Amino acid sequence: MRVLIYDESFRRALKRRCKNRPQLQAKVLATLSLLEIDPSSPTLKTHKLQGELKDLWACSVEYDFRIVFYFHQIEDEEEEAIVLVDVGTHDEVY
Repeated sequence: MRVLIYDESFRRALKRRCKNRPQLQAKVLATLSLLEIDPSSPTLKTHKLQGELKDLWACSVEYDFRIVFYFHQIEDEEEEAIVLVDVGTHDEVY
């Protein structure tokens, strides 16, 4: 299991984009739980990004809603951390 690190930009985006949408926020939290356990799960459709976002990864919450993150190795730890950067629709995060 990996550690999730919530970047401030992720927290703001989650609050703004899931405002008045509790079902979507619940889906995001369920996706984060799965991401923490197995980032390569086929359900997440995890993929590496290209271009200006080439150091980042994304996974799907639902058809047009994504979580953007990157892997970070924590010193003195065997597991990596997952740093959550952004959340939103395809057009919002890319």
